[in-house]
Amino acid sequence: MFSKSKINEPGPKKSGEPVTAKPTEAAVPTTPTEMKQTAPKAKPPASVLSSDLAITGNLKTSGDIQIEGTVDGDIRAHLLTVGEGATVRGEVIADDVVVNGRVIGRVRGLKVRLTSTARVEGDIIHKTIAIESGAHFEGSVQRQDDPLNSGAKPAAKPVAAAAPKSA
Repeated sequence: MFSKSKINEPGPKKSGEPVTAKPTEAAVPTTPTEMKQTAPKAKPPASVLSSDLAITGNLKTSGDIQIEGTVDGDIRAHLLTVGEGATVRGEVIADDVVVNGRVIGRVRGLKVRLTSTARVEGDIIHKTIAIESGAHFEGSVQRQDDPLNSGAKPAAKPVAAAAPKSA
C-alpha cells in the first residue's frame, strides 16, 4: 500500500544497474473505501443539564450525562454524574454512576460511587460500590452480578399434570 520515497537517495545509479520506475498513480487511494479512516471515532462529550434546568420526564441515552439541575423521572445512561447542586427524583440506571448531589430513588449501576457530598435516599443495586466518608445514604445496598437488569426473572410456574377424565 505504501511505497518507499526516492527523494533522499543519492544521485544517479552506476552504469549497468537497472533504473527503477517511479510509483504509479494507482498507488494513491482514490475511492472513498480506499480513503476510509482507520482511526476510531472520538467519543462525544457528556450532555450537561445546567443548574437552571428542571426536567420532568425520563431520560435515556447510550452516552454520558452530567446533571446539574433537577430531574423528576428515571434516567438511563452509560455514565451518569449527579452534580453537587443537582437533585434526581426517580430510578437511575447506568454502567457508571457518580453521585455528588441528591438522588431520591433506586440507583442501579455496575460501578456506583457516592462522594462526600452525596445524599441518596433509596436502594443501591451494584456490582462494585465506593462510599466516601461524609456521604449520606438511607436505604439498602445489594450486590448483583448484573445490576442493570431491572426486572428479576419471574419464577417458573409449575405445570399441573392433567388428571384423566373419569367416565
